[in-house]
Amino acid sequence: MSAAADDPGAGTRRAGRRPVTSRSEIEHIALDLFTERGFDTTTVDDVAHAAGIGRRTFFRYYASKNDVPWGAFDEMLQRMREHFATLPSDVPVMEGIRATVLDFNDVPAAEQPWHRQRLRLILETPTLQAHSTLRYAEWRRVVADYAGARLGQPATALLPRTLGHVCLGAALAAYEQWLRADDVELRDLLDDVMVALENGFADTRADELTPPANPAAREA
Repeated sequence: MSAAADDPGAGTRRAGRRPVTSRSEIEHIALDLFTERGFDTTTVDDVAHAAGIGRRTFFRYYASKNDVPWGAFDEMLQRMREHFATLPSDVPVMEGIRATVLDFNDVPAAEQPWHRQRLRLILETPTLQAHSTLRYAEWRRVVADYAGARLGQPATALLPRTLGHVCLGAALAAYEQWLRADDVELRDLLDDVMVALENGFADTRADELTPPANPAAREA
């Protein structure tokens, strides 16, 4: 069978265009389109055309357009589980969660601009919220499974479930803060908030949590 027959988009590619060959390339193209045109108004066909591939190829990588901003999330969750499995049994639960969350969010410098685009889409696009809720539940379950195993409780018990929710909330707060500041590292924000959780906020001063209501008052 010819390439054109196998890939309906092959015949529509512009002459000389090299079709992309990896999921990361498709994602980068899609993220740029979503940022420039808006997620809702960019179609699968738009992404496929810009990438020089057909719809069939697109759907080999993604079940839907909503999955594109999440990238290799399923693989990352598996990496998260594997990281939890390598932790010594005497590591305190919250310390283990903090180390694993940092590993999960270890993004190479070259990929960080794309990661900002991903997070902005995920956190700020209303039509993605229902899909995001499902993804958040998967992330929380990985944390709850680890916490439950360490505490000798089912993952669905109150404490493991609570740790899943609390740690996700802390991570989301760090993401939101990172999107609003170009001069901080995501890893540092995550580490700070996870350490605060680990210590029960006992070592956190009020002035570290709440900025002055009137910035001019600081200068007076």
